[in-house]
Amino acid sequence: MSTAYNRILLKVSGEGLAGEEGFGINPTIIGRLAKDILEVHELGVQIGIVIGGGNIIRGMTAASQGMDRANADYMGMMASVINGMALQDALEQVGVPTRVLTAFEIKAVAEPYIRRRAIRHLEKRRIVIFAGGTGNPYFTTDTAAVLRANEMNADVVLKATNVDGVYNADPKKDPSAKRYETVTYAEAIQNNLRFMDQTAIALCREENLPIVVFDMSITGNIAKVVSGESIGTKIQE
Repeated sequence: MSTAYNRILLKVSGEGLAGEEGFGINPTIIGRLAKDILEVHELGVQIGIVIGGGNIIRGMTAASQGMDRANADYMGMMASVINGMALQDALEQVGVPTRVLTAFEIKAVAEPYIRRRAIRHLEKRRIVIFAGGTGNPYFTTDTAAVLRANEMNADVVLKATNVDGVYNADPKKDPSAKRYETVTYAEAIQNNLRFMDQTAIALCREENLPIVVFDMSITGNIAKVVSGESIGTKIQE
């Protein structure tokens, strides 16, 4: 199968790993995700992954409940390391060589993030999981994903969500919500479309880095996007 992209950055939300429980890591979901990633790996695509920590703690939510924002964000970054280790385990169980690189040092469980080392891992056909966000509070894992994608010279950011694209309203609340097939960066920013934070979209716009938003709950969707099928919504110039 031919592919539309040679190197991708896959952004996975922490909430997506929790399933209906809403908290923690669902073994069935993370196992299915690992098999979907394996399918793309076998196509010869180089894969970087940024994973959130919202299934354990969301910094902004904790801050809104009275916790110091910086402390809450650091807790969220550490939660993303836990998820990264869990995904690494699931991937290696299906035979995929994987490295977890963290934005802050946790030498006992992961390598510190060094750009050239990360690129070398990708070139050696290892999947690289970028954990710990940007390493700084006040930045989302969306921004971390775009930052790493640009640093890795990725061809695209694939944002795996629980909906089948970008809508002009919440499709769970508004049955008449319209799904976009394509959106420009300017439209996404001007219309405040909430599929990704505005800092991340602006970074993509600066580097003309396309984004594809798609439903991760459907088996095989990652491979379909990578092969060039029109799945979800594509954001580009």
